[in-house]
Amino acid sequence: QVQLVESGGGLVQAGGSLRLSCAASGRTFSSYTIGWFRQAPGKEREFVATISWNGGSTVYTDSVKGRFTISRDNAKDTVYLQMNSLKPEDTAVYYCAARTSRVAVFTRGHEYGYWGQGTQVTVSS
Repeated sequence: QVQLVESGGGLVQAGGSLRLSCAASGRTFSSYTIGWFRQAPGKEREFVATISWNGGSTVYTDSVKGRFTISRDNAKDTVYLQMNSLKPEDTAVYYCAARTSRVAVFTRGHEYGYWGQGTQVTVSS
């Protein structure tokens, strides 16, 4: 089992940047694929980005490509989501999620078994 805690959210103006962190504790972090998802008020949760256990594979949703970068530091049991050129439509609660895998990445929420509590990101226009 793994526990996940997100941090780094906040209020930022459009065009600004934030870096979210997802800190893990529990079992071997390097055995997990990590994903970032977000949910805006009144909308369904959506996939944002995912990274494989060794960082060798990443996938992004189209709306964040070129603006967001996912990375991980297995020595620190942490995954990061660097968000640049933020837009008001990026406003949401951001969640990180984990599932055991050393062979694939996953883009659908139901494929993940562990979730953090979320961190709010608000982008003002």
